[in-house]
Amino acid sequence: MASVLGGIGLFLLGMILLTDGLKALAGDALRGLLARFTTNRFSALATGAGVTALVQSSSATTLATIGFVSAGLLSFQNAISVNIGAALGTTSTGWIVSLLGLKLSIGKIMLPVIGLGALAKLLGRGKFAHAGMTLAGFGVIFVGIDVLQAGMKDLSQLFDPGRFPQPTIGGRMVLGLIGIGMTVIMQSSSAAVATTLAALAGGTINLEQAASIVIGANVGTTITAAMASIGASTPARRTAMAHITYNAATGAVAFLVLPLYMMLVNSAPHVFSDAALTIAAFHSGFNLLGVILFLPFVGRLAGFTERVFKMKGPRLTRELDASLLNVPPLAIEAARRALKVGGAELLEYLAAHLRDDARQPSDDLITELDSALDEVRRFLAKVPPPDVQGYEFHRQISTIHAIDHMERLVSESREKDRLRTARRDQTLHKTCLDLAALLDLLAVQIREPLVEPDVERAQAFSLRLADERRTARPAILEATAARRIDPDQALAELAAQRWLDRIAYHVWRVSHHLREMKRKELAAQAHTAADAGAGAAHAPPPAA
Repeated sequence: MASVLGGIGLFLLGMILLTDGLKALAGDALRGLLARFTTNRFSALATGAGVTALVQSSSATTLATIGFVSAGLLSFQNAISVNIGAALGTTSTGWIVSLLGLKLSIGKIMLPVIGLGALAKLLGRGKFAHAGMTLAGFGVIFVGIDVLQAGMKDLSQLFDPGRFPQPTIGGRMVLGLIGIGMTVIMQSSSAAVATTLAALAGGTINLEQAASIVIGANVGTTITAAMASIGASTPARRTAMAHITYNAATGAVAFLVLPLYMMLVNSAPHVFSDAALTIAAFHSGFNLLGVILFLPFVGRLAGFTERVFKMKGPRLTRELDASLLNVPPLAIEAARRALKVGGAELLEYLAAHLRDDARQPSDDLITELDSALDEVRRFLAKVPPPDVQGYEFHRQISTIHAIDHMERLVSESREKDRLRTARRDQTLHKTCLDLAALLDLLAVQIREPLVEPDVERAQAFSLRLADERRTARPAILEATAARRIDPDQALAELAAQRWLDRIAYHVWRVSHHLREMKRKELAAQAHTAADAGAGAAHAPPPAA
């Protein structure tokens, strides 16, 4: 029994080291994979399967998916496809264990690998250290399998497979519950499957019993998703529920086809001579069958889940999920997502009022935006401070810049006198219409996940408006002194010009900083120097 517990512990330790090492090595690339290659259900399925096979943890993929849905990086429907792929990808563990762990017993060969990996982790830095942890984890997995296999052989002398539930409907259900229990206790379906295969190889259980336990382990992995959804946002709870529904339904299908599979195995014993490989094939087979049966109905599953869990809370800050605070990159992404939604609505509000549309957005939106920006700021204050030399630090700086410029835009939008003057003046009215067209374009681009805002166009417009203001000011003052323009009218026109100039400037800066969320690489000084450089080239208009 001690060897069994030790083998399970070593296997779990290896999985933790391997998963953490790979996630640290991949870093933003792993997030980028899930965000970029999940544009439809088929690419989402393939990405979920591939990422899970790489990190050897469907729970890691599922938790990341829940986080990405909460942060708005992934649509709910595509998140379901990712989790379906994750269930298929996790079956790779059975093949690794049955082909390498049980057949070749390479645990002793892996001892030097573990030593090299540990040295790299202790002595190296950055990616070299993460690679060492990954290597050590890979080796510990196989040492754990060797210890587990030896322990199961000893255990087989104490337990007779006949004592376990037999292949009746009730017996399979009990064995399935055992598989669920193993996954919950170990917090890893991969570990539960590896333990089952070792028990099968050691003669502790027979083939059909092992198949029932593996089905239970496949269903048990949903417990992690259920726990992660407690207290989470509505999108996170939807994702977890869809994951649980799919895995439970796939498990039911697997129990139905198990008797047919056993008939096939018994009819061709020479083909299914290797018990461990037979279980690995069954594990992959019923998950593949689940993909074939349920992938066409992902849309209906998404619709049903959305009806069960309706969105709650302020609409502009629904992305701010407190559970994301433990993962700073996703927390920052959620804040930026909320800013994108609010920013697009703010630009549309300003555009409609600049054009003086017959139907204009209510001023209640400005009050709502004010509250939303306060909430985003409070949310960011709770995010653990990132590494000052890291990528996320500069993303957070960019996010704070965006909040600052949006708050100024909200404040400027309350200047109704300036707006009315600009619309009445013949020259400024044309500027109002041109600015409104730009705002409409930027609002559409900000809403689109795969389209970057046309920052260069916004910058050019802002700089042109600043030049026009500086050129027009002396002429207006001269005309006022010559009594060709009423002084009150002249001052109101100058104030309206400065107002339009400020609007254009803050729109340019908001679109710039919102665009940064789509960029893969950020220079260390990009965000800190951006506003300083912009201020030097284009000083904000004076208050008087």
